[in-house]
Amino acid sequence: MEEIEVPTEHLHEHLQETAEHSAERWIMKVALTAAILSVLAAIAALLAGHYANEAMVEQMQASDQWAYYQAKGIKSAIVESRIELMKELDKEPKEKDIEKVAKYKEEQSEINDKANEKEAESHHHLSLHSLISRSVTVFQVSIALCAISALTRRKWMWYGSMGLGIAGSILFTLAFLSI
Repeated sequence: MEEIEVPTEHLHEHLQETAEHSAERWIMKVALTAAILSVLAAIAALLAGHYANEAMVEQMQASDQWAYYQAKGIKSAIVESRIELMKELDKEPKEKDIEKVAKYKEEQSEINDKANEKEAESHHHLSLHSLISRSVTVFQVSIALCAISALTRRKWMWYGSMGLGIAGSILFTLAFLSI
């Protein structure tokens, strides 16, 4: 009986070609994943910086308000000293001075409210900065995992990077839900 010859050399070439094409498609998917994660990381980093700046500006405004509050307190104390001095000298304090003290106390109350409001806004922006910064870190780690998976051709690392990318997206979304 004659042996049937199967052209295995063509089959081997075809399998190698298919494997190379498949590997190229997979690398393209990994590169696309890394590009998307990079865009998300860039947007998140920009917003994290914005919220850090906002927190700092609002804290400075709160400090300015507290300085203004102190100035009103000093003015009030000076006028109150004058009133006490007049009473010690058995003289009637000026009505204008008594009105000034009341006005300073009222202004201090308003300034106190503004300063507390600015501090609260600053704390809110700082917490947003913190949350978004964490998402940036997670995005950066996922981008690194994409690169490692492409270099080592380990698909499980790519899946891990996508998982981390989803986690970063969740952190990013949570920041916007708390706005």
